[in-house]
Amino acid sequence: MSDPVFNPNPIQGLLRSRKFLLLCLDTIISLTLFFVAKYTVPAMAEDIGFAIAALQPVFVAIILAIAIEDAALKRASGRLPH
Repeated sequence: MSDPVFNPNPIQGLLRSRKFLLLCLDTIISLTLFFVAKYTVPAMAEDIGFAIAALQPVFVAIILAIAIEDAALKRASGRLPH
């Protein structure tokens, strides 16, 4: 199978997915910030909570944009119904 989109191993495809990698990055950043806030000065907790809340929509927007781009590419190549 020479088709670059077709991947018989779904895990390998998942690990190469930009959306999945961004999701992992977002999770790591959010958890790191959460635990830094939990175990540091309580005054920083509110600021770190704000940082997490500010970053989440950015990651969601990027993932959504990539999903729309991927769907448009698949539709253009005739893989999805119009």
